[in-house]
Amino acid sequence: MAPIDWLMIAAYFALLFGIAWWVILKGKDTADDYFLAGRNLGWFIVGASIFASNIGSEHLVGLAGSGCTDGVAMAHYELHAWCLLVLAWVFVPFYSRSKVFTMPEFLEKRYNETSRWFLSIISLVAYVFTKVAVGIFAGGIVFRTLLPDVQLDLGFTVIDSFWLGSILVIVLTGLYTILGGLRAVAYTEAVQTIILIGGSVLVTYFGLKALGGWGELRAICGSDMFNLWKPLVPEGMQGTWAPVMEENRIAWYFNGNYPWLGMLFCAPIIGLWYWCTDQYIVQRALGAPNEQQARRGSICAAFFKLLPVFIFIIPGMICIALAQSGKLDVLKDALYTAGEIDTDKCQAAFPLLVKHVLPVGVRGIVVAGLLAALMSSLSGVFNASSTLFTMDFYSKFRPQASQHQLVWIGRVATAVMVVIGLLWIPVIQGARGLYDYLQGVQGYLAPPIFVVFFLGVFMKRINSAGCLATLVVGFILGIFRMAIDTPVALKMTGFENGYTEGSFFWIINNIYFQYYSLLITIVCVILAITVSRMTTAPDEQRISGLTYETITDEHRRESRRSWDWRELSASILLLVCILAAYLYFTG
Repeated sequence: MAPIDWLMIAAYFALLFGIAWWVILKGKDTADDYFLAGRNLGWFIVGASIFASNIGSEHLVGLAGSGCTDGVAMAHYELHAWCLLVLAWVFVPFYSRSKVFTMPEFLEKRYNETSRWFLSIISLVAYVFTKVAVGIFAGGIVFRTLLPDVQLDLGFTVIDSFWLGSILVIVLTGLYTILGGLRAVAYTEAVQTIILIGGSVLVTYFGLKALGGWGELRAICGSDMFNLWKPLVPEGMQGTWAPVMEENRIAWYFNGNYPWLGMLFCAPIIGLWYWCTDQYIVQRALGAPNEQQARRGSICAAFFKLLPVFIFIIPGMICIALAQSGKLDVLKDALYTAGEIDTDKCQAAFPLLVKHVLPVGVRGIVVAGLLAALMSSLSGVFNASSTLFTMDFYSKFRPQASQHQLVWIGRVATAVMVVIGLLWIPVIQGARGLYDYLQGVQGYLAPPIFVVFFLGVFMKRINSAGCLATLVVGFILGIFRMAIDTPVALKMTGFENGYTEGSFFWIINNIYFQYYSLLITIVCVILAITVSRMTTAPDEQRISGLTYETITDEHRRESRRSWDWRELSASILLLVCILAAYLYFTG
């Protein structure tokens, strides 16, 4: 890091906190302004904020790492940008009409108060296990790679660059998030989106330049790493889609490597849950003044979402190609252990390119982009968590609380989430890969939420009893698998060396996470429909406008006035771009 690089980083922070301070001065001390930016966010701010919140540590570190080891396999998740069209066209009208603060609050309107509380608990648990801890952990990896020799000696212990980086990212992000709420988060994220995209494009450009161009990348990596479907088909099947029988069992059910069945059915479930029902994402759409701005913002975010394939996965592939070609021996030393690619070391692929490929000055811009992604992701989840806790719990127990008290409690909740996230980092350090960890946990927690929202909107017969049964059973099944997978659980149960092969715990632990997620989804769908049919039907007057079967003519006319040919054309263009990407990365 040269002085000019530090100057670029300083300029980034000056710009960021200048915008944050301007927004904070404009803000009001009310819950509506703090948690939803006064419902006054324009479509570009909504779209850029959604993208910046999504593109955080798991992409900079985990997605580039997966590109380093598996090529474009994980692009399946990124090409699910079409899920944002489902948010734009299917769910935005319902959310806009309901005028809710949180997704659990929408469940209360659709089902009952108990469902709201239970979803709030599930969401907060999910944020601790995924977004908060993963964001902190990835921030530490970036700092450890770029500044490995930096440390702080406290006398009784030495804090290395990993923990210094994690703490620094948390403190700086928490500062403007706690003070400014969603308005500060959204506006700073819009700026961070521009810096992040610009910086990542520079990494791809200079990486390809060092390698010798796109053709050289394809030649070194080979067709398999550029094939979306190759990692989904087992060895010896020659591209067929059939499952493999091995020792009287279907091999894909145990320790698979991105099997096509899971990608085809499970990945969209996780995607639709995340983009359409997760408070962390949808809160930006809730901050729009009307249905039109919320829809346009969601479509805008969908176009942004196509970029990670080229600005995160491809740099990961460039990194391993530079190592294999011998053009940068330092990368081979950094990525290999005993002559084999080390999955854990590959988590540092993106910051390694920044460190060894970028010229002076440009490196500072890209590091600012790295920090932008880490901070935007954390600020989004901090604000979402405080909104859930304050509006779904505290305001219920203290209905007479003033607007000032609600805002203050939201700030306290943010600080608590940070501490819990720090405590969870050691567990993540035992995971195979950051992106794998994230997708696994989301796969266990997403199914029941996906089921109650989608069935709730499309089937008016689903009632509160069916919703609650689905959430409870689905959550228990997900937590059960997470507990079995956690290294801490192995030590507590005396299985330090792993579960006994063939035992019940061993079978559960070895079922591929996507198949287990599909199992939870099937159980939840059956449970929701069965329990609802066995109990009293919901009051149609109470759920009016909250399901497709109860939408009035006035609702339809109002929604139709909110879009024209521009939104429709943009949506079609997005689908064409996704199809083109699938065709290019196939075969």
